Amino acid sequence: MKVAVCGVWHVHAGGYAKTAKENAEVVGVWDQNPERKAKFAEKHEIPAFDTFEDLLASDAEGVIVCSSTDTHADLMVRIADAGKHIFTEKVLALSDEDCLRVEEAVKRNNVKFVISLVWKYGPGPITLKKIVDAGEIGTINYIRFRNCHSGSSNNWLPKHFYDAKECGGGAMIDLGAHGMYQIDWFCGQPTGYKSCFTNACINPDALALNTDRVEDNAVTVMSYDNGCIAVNETGFVSYGFPSLFEIGGEKGTLLWDGGDTITKKINTPDKDTVVVELSHDDAKPSPLKQFLSGNILPGCGIDEAKRLTHMMVEAYKNQ
Repeated sequence: MKVAVCGVWHVHAGGYAKTAKENAEVVGVWDQNPERKAKFAEKHEIPAFDTFEDLLASDAEGVIVCSSTDTHADLMVRIADAGKHIFTEKVLALSDEDCLRVEEAVKRNNVKFVISLVWKYGPGPITLKKIVDAGEIGTINYIRFRNCHSGSSNNWLPKHFYDAKECGGGAMIDLGAHGMYQIDWFCGQPTGYKSCFTNACINPDALALNTDRVEDNAVTVMSYDNGCIAVNETGFVSYGFPSLFEIGGEKGTLLWDGGDTITKKINTPDKDTVVVELSHDDAKPSPLKQFLSGNILPGCGIDEAKRLTHMMVEAYKNQ
């Protein structure tokens, strides 16, 4: 497949370009910031398009979208109308209405769409899902995911990640997306939301921005009609904190700390605790590799993208 890169705003753009060059032909890159575009093109040895219209007119069959989140919908509608397939960094858009615009354009033009819900294809979550789907812990009544990094406290996130207009939020809408789509994968869409966000903004560049402050430490607690509670924790201010995935059910619990095993406790007469090895053989290619190969698996399509945005809309609405 021939692909183009649309926008290099996101911190993952470089990694995506590298993967694309290893698995496809990258015909060019465009970004609305000329200086940012030129530096990226030189660093990754990719031709630069002068304009977005040049990208649309190119022979790229697919487009990797890493522009700022607030531009996603407008750009993706035009990309789809140009007949090009779309891969996008999460989240899809900042409103349910914009997601519907993208969906309509994708379906109208019969193009493929993939969103980077990458955790769903790794051995840890896949192994947890197999155990849950087999009914070993019974009906889920509590699920908690924590994923953090030190991008703010160690000052390595780019300044524009603190721009409320471009991002639509802070830690929750960015890093917290991984918890949201996995909670949806295991339990479906919540019916109630309550968020607690703080905005220390340790990054000195963030403090200099003339924009609304965004959160860099966040928790969203969600509820379900069946009594289940889901907790999604994230932040830009915790160094070395391991990812944690806890799932509790009526018959037992599962705990994964990001390592190579899962601790499973089942309510049996012996009250056994079992250490489960991850199902590495069941791991799947990343969504980007799926997109580039054309072998797109369930779980990273337009429906999942819409559901993720809706969860974020509700989380921010209920601060």
